[in-house]
Amino acid sequence: MQNNFLYEGKAKRLYATADPSVVLVEYKDDLTAFNAEKKGQAQGKGRLNNLISAALFKYLSSFDIPNHFLDIVDDNRHKALKVDILPVEVIIRNITTGSICRRLGVKEKITLTPPLIEFCYKSDEYGDPIIAREHILTFNWATAEQIDAMTEIAFKVNEKLSALFNQMNILLVDFKIEFGITVDGRLVLADEISPDT
Repeated sequence: MQNNFLYEGKAKRLYATADPSVVLVEYKDDLTAFNAEKKGQAQGKGRLNNLISAALFKYLSSFDIPNHFLDIVDDNRHKALKVDILPVEVIIRNITTGSICRRLGVKEKITLTPPLIEFCYKSDEYGDPIIAREHILTFNWATAEQIDAMTEIAFKVNEKLSALFNQMNILLVDFKIEFGITVDGRLVLADEISPDT
């Protein structure tokens, strides 16, 4: 590994750059499921997730949605603003499927109008449990203002991505996004937006 290595997660490695406010994000070909309980590899997966994330971050930037993406370096890497990721994952659901059906006993394929937002505590150890706004505030995982901003951004992301995917005859059923705080204190959409999420 390079000597400027910072962190390795399930799908990416992060490296420091000459600019302390910028990191290099490298996408891996690793496959994981069920919080990395199942693992594998697929050649080219990192390239696809990098290029898809870059394209979607650029698209969202055109609507003034703040995010950490800066520019593509090569097929598997891009530069991004360095952020401290908040331990709160945000899920938007447009149609019921998967875990929400198992948790609540609701039918599959119900169109949710308006879309449903859910928050999860970002923790592989505890299986990313669903949490309420009050949990986030009580445990200081984010401020009230940050929760409001994440909510507003998440719904705007859903609106813009749904419109884009509809043009491609792709139905956006649900997705997960994460947020981080930049070195200068701004809340931005971060991590990735890819088939993994």
